[in-house]
Amino acid sequence: MSTKNYRVALDFARLPDTQLDEFTSNIVACLTGNAGFPAPAVPLADLTAAQTAFEDALTAAAQGGVQLTAVKNEMRSALVLLLCKEAAYVQSLAGQSLPVLLSSGFNAASTNRSRQQLDIPAIVSITNEMNTQLTVSLQPVTNARSYEAQVKNGTGGYVPSGTFTPARRIVLTGLTPGATYSVQARAVGGVTGYSDWSDPVSHMAM
Repeated sequence: MSTKNYRVALDFARLPDTQLDEFTSNIVACLTGNAGFPAPAVPLADLTAAQTAFEDALTAAAQGGVQLTAVKNEMRSALVLLLCKEAAYVQSLAGQSLPVLLSSGFNAASTNRSRQQLDIPAIVSITNEMNTQLTVSLQPVTNARSYEAQVKNGTGGYVPSGTFTPARRIVLTGLTPGATYSVQARAVGGVTGYSDWSDPVSHMAM
């Protein structure tokens, strides 16, 4: 008899800010003292510290302003990255036991693959490596051949930014220094051709 393998759902990366904060609190609570996960890949103290930094930035961004929003988005990206690492650790130990996996606080991804639409890629981080560029890191999507990105500056519509093969390093070029761009990505491939677009994440070009 074959053993069923379960995957941890990564859709938490698309949660609204306040729900992501609540989700993180639940993960910390569920993993604390959990015998099924004795040595989390991301120490719970580090995860809590990243959550606190995100909460502080979220509170500050509520006052408005491009700079404070950019800081909030950076803190959110850092928190999502740690949660993704924790999710991989949980899956490595509980991939064959749904009850143990769920005890971590994470959810299990659907195992129905019949003409399933591609998952929506989550934007893990956006960084400034060079002037006039933004480097985007996505959570890879199963069965995706490539990824498309689009950006929007101000109140205009989204503009295509190209098709990219690596999910972890998508370099958007030709941007205006000091301008804040809203970035979205989608996966290409699978049986349905394209995933839905990701939730937008804003970041300032330098």
